[in-house]
Amino acid sequence: MKIIINVALAFAFVLISVPAFAFHSGGVAECEGCHSMHNSFEGAANVTGMTQYQSGPYLLKAQDQSGACLNCHQAADTTPGPVTGKDNGYHISTANVVASDSTTPVELTPGGDFAWLKKTIIGYLRGPIVFEGDRHGHNVIAVDFGYTQDKVLTVAPGGTYPAANLACSSCHDPHGKYRRLADGTKATTGLPIFNSGSYVNSKDPIASVSAVGVYRLLAGVGYQPKSLTGSYAFANPSPDAVAPSSYNGLNDTIAGGKDRVAYGQGMSEWCANCHTAMHNDTYASGTKGLVHPAGNGAKLPAAIAGNYNSYVSSGINGTPASNGYSALAPFELGSADYAAIKTFQAAPTAANTSNNVLCLSCHRAHASGFESMARYYLGNEFMTVADASNAAAYDSSTTENKINTGYSVTQQQMAYNGRPASLFGPYARDYCNKCHAKD
Repeated sequence: MKIIINVALAFAFVLISVPAFAFHSGGVAECEGCHSMHNSFEGAANVTGMTQYQSGPYLLKAQDQSGACLNCHQAADTTPGPVTGKDNGYHISTANVVASDSTTPVELTPGGDFAWLKKTIIGYLRGPIVFEGDRHGHNVIAVDFGYTQDKVLTVAPGGTYPAANLACSSCHDPHGKYRRLADGTKATTGLPIFNSGSYVNSKDPIASVSAVGVYRLLAGVGYQPKSLTGSYAFANPSPDAVAPSSYNGLNDTIAGGKDRVAYGQGMSEWCANCHTAMHNDTYASGTKGLVHPAGNGAKLPAAIAGNYNSYVSSGINGTPASNGYSALAPFELGSADYAAIKTFQAAPTAANTSNNVLCLSCHRAHASGFESMARYYLGNEFMTVADASNAAAYDSSTTENKINTGYSVTQQQMAYNGRPASLFGPYARDYCNKCHAKD
């Protein structure tokens, strides 16, 4: 009996000492989290209230790849961030959101809520206009969750990746094979992945012992989903970046906190795996040769860095909090030094000429409340208005819908990742002014 008790106690101590890892843990998760080998569990059909849990293609618990992701990453949340009794911080899609009504995407992750794709709204832009939900982001296909192929685009802008095959697994390696070693090398083989490398509190890889997963399981050189035929293998490696460990919630400062990702280097180059020619002078969109620079080489000129650091709100310059940094217009540090990247995430420093513009300076990675998945509205000179007391407010007009594009005040605030209008000031002009100071 004594031996049995001792063994039981020892086993209990082992359980207590085992750290609690996230589902992916920086690499491949348990197989049965996504796949159903025989569509059965304890002698019954593997259905737990959602019909898509029956085996689909590739033995997925969904009818397609993105559906397998959204089984966990979508929920009918009504508030952003972790709530009592559960952690919905990893949700990237709000359920039950439909077009032209008060339903509101509430997931405030740095990449944005895919549910904005479902918000088709009638607004006003030099005349009545329909703001199509399709234009709000990457149109991943997840038929079980109401996400369908882009209605207009057939390939990625500036590239050839087929829209009919766009899935979460087009960007994220679902099996998490890409790893970062202690010397910064990224590879698909080598030392074992022992935790995620995505967060400011992630442990660092140990030389000759272990590796960590790359940022957000983003695929690297040579990656192409096995389900996709043709030649679309990635040419550029996964980017260097870290996010806060709690990254889904209301932001009460311009500098963010919940959605403040510290970008090191390589994000724009990684985007170019699909949008190959987007920033080439030969890309035939708009005026040839006049494309906005983005990438490791797009360093901030001193004048732009100065504008960025001094801009407080529309018409107001000074010394903003967090040294002028804004998570609504992030820049890249220009470094792969993870110690420096983590330090910056915790306490942003002023922009300088070593920093650079990246695609995500202006866009969100998943979707946003604005056209072209922009971080802020580009179709009007104003982001906010003023109320009767001349305090900043989001536009509550129901007549012209010029500034609010048909969104309610709540929807506008969620589109800015929870930031209240007071952070921008009354009649705040387009946030391009953060860098370009034309206001």
